[in-house]
Amino acid sequence: MVNSRFKLVSIATVAALALVGCSSSAEETTGETTAAAAAEVITIEDNHGTQEIASTETVVATDNRAFELLDRWGVELAAAPVALVPFTVTNYKENPEIADLGTHREPNLEALAAAQPDLVINGQRFAQYYDDIVSLAPDATVVELDPRDGEPLDQELIRQAETLGQIFGEEEDAATLVEDFNKALERAKTAYAEISDQSVMAVNVSGGNIGYIAPSVGRTFGPIFDLVGMTPALEVANASNDHEGDDINVEAIAQANPDIILVMDRDAGTETRNEADFTPAEQVITNSEVMANVTAIKDGKVFIAPADTYTNENIITYTEILNGMADLFEEAAQK
Repeated sequence: MVNSRFKLVSIATVAALALVGCSSSAEETTGETTAAAAAEVITIEDNHGTQEIASTETVVATDNRAFELLDRWGVELAAAPVALVPFTVTNYKENPEIADLGTHREPNLEALAAAQPDLVINGQRFAQYYDDIVSLAPDATVVELDPRDGEPLDQELIRQAETLGQIFGEEEDAATLVEDFNKALERAKTAYAEISDQSVMAVNVSGGNIGYIAPSVGRTFGPIFDLVGMTPALEVANASNDHEGDDINVEAIAQANPDIILVMDRDAGTETRNEADFTPAEQVITNSEVMANVTAIKDGKVFIAPADTYTNENIITYTEILNGMADLFEEAAQK
């Protein structure tokens, strides 16, 4: 897609140059022609340093955190790993003109090279192929904006939104997204402060199994414990950010007896959701006999993240999550 930042000079400027061409001043004509021909170069900082972007004519994206943002801004993609596009982003998910790059397990990087991109928005599951992509698309600018280890997640989400907004001339909308996110975070923090004596556990449901999402390090919800200041119902040693959560038995959850349970339905965000034996996470959690007496379940204080969370996880997703959590906290404070 040709972004407004990279359009050619206006008709008025071209007309002016034509008039100058008729002038006897060759030096002046050459100077203005050169200025008109110069394209604007956008300079940004990503995970690998300074990147200069001279064109967004042909864009390839592999970072599934970016798809919703790019679609929101009307960015056309030449290629993408279609299976990793959130099912909610139908403009990319169902577009037969987008070359399919496969998945991170079986990538088709030759299709990426064949697209001859000017810009590649790479990251998350495809981050491991960064060097290959740089090699296969030597004329492209490759940008990665994955949240960096050791950096606060809220600031990393903001960085991605603002940087992509700068690249595609959508700074104003990016600022709106950041404002909405900050409001949602503050709302969740304020709401939880009213019920800070209530403990929280986060879990991941995949294939009917419940995995433990550890505070700070666990997938999606882990950093939210720190951002919101929540009290964990359970902390285990050597916790990880495993995509299915850490192994835990339902007896351990029942014994921890959390007042609030936060749930990510991994299968709901993948192609598994279309399989006949798919069981929504809410059913897995609430139908467990062992967990029937857990306070969070008895009191209906279970929050299920948006269904597309597992393959989305951008600033919009987290805004939705934080607002949903705030709704639950505010309701709990009224009881």
